[in-house]
Amino acid sequence: MADEWPTVAAEYQIIEQIGQVRVCSARPPARSRGRRGGAFAKVWKAYCVPKKIHVAIKIMDLEKITTSFEDIRAEVQTMKMTNHPNVLKCYCSFVHKDQLWLVTQLMNKGSCLHVMNLLKKKGLGEGLKEEFVAVVLNEALKGLQYFHENGQIHRDIKAGNILLDSEGHVVIADFGVSGWMMEGGDRRKNRQTFVGTPCWMAPEVMEQVRGYDYKADIWSLGITALELAKGYAPYARFQPMKVLLLTLQEDPPSLRTYDDDGSGHQFGRHFKDVVKLCLQKDPSKR
Repeated sequence: MADEWPTVAAEYQIIEQIGQVRVCSARPPARSRGRRGGAFAKVWKAYCVPKKIHVAIKIMDLEKITTSFEDIRAEVQTMKMTNHPNVLKCYCSFVHKDQLWLVTQLMNKGSCLHVMNLLKKKGLGEGLKEEFVAVVLNEALKGLQYFHENGQIHRDIKAGNILLDSEGHVVIADFGVSGWMMEGGDRRKNRQTFVGTPCWMAPEVMEQVRGYDYKADIWSLGITALELAKGYAPYARFQPMKVLLLTLQEDPPSLRTYDDDGSGHQFGRHFKDVVKLCLQKDPSKR
């Protein structure tokens, strides 16, 4: 069939490495016995010969990663089941020798984090202009809405997981810790696993008392808005444990959280209102 993608490594010409990502584990820390879940997988730009198109291939060494095969399979399943212009497309996956190859859409401008790092290296400051941030957030929201309407939460929204291409398309990527809110045909009200990245993690995810739902993604989006505006997440310079304490004990972060030159005045009232609405500690108010 014309829609089928080749599942043989020889049909892909590897061009260059374009990044690496952590293969995350969706298991609670108690089961990991102190080990940091997951390992790094390399991402390559490649050319699919039969399809005559450039793609990205995420290659995971199955013998080295600490993530369970069930978690990896869950990520692949999630990607294959999604179909939205603002969610990274997964074309196919297959095992080659002792590696799992995940073939996806190529976003040739990399992540928003990559773009910000390039601008910083060129001396163009940290963070992005409000107009650009607004476009990125608007497109990311469309992808998130698709997730939530299909009973799913992403659980790791951040600039590094929002990808761009030269056509101006924006997609959400990295489903290594995403979770379904549907089980046995019924919508689950809450999840209680401790997953995500601390700086972007919602308070209710940290507490693990009442569980959490898709509203956790809204908090992460608010943190991502600040990250895009200032170049880094509010508590990015602190150790993970302090991040947890600050998130739980202090007022929600805002542009004023940043100890800098006060450049937050460059952002208008609407931007600040959106951030404030996202970063409500009470999930029901988001």
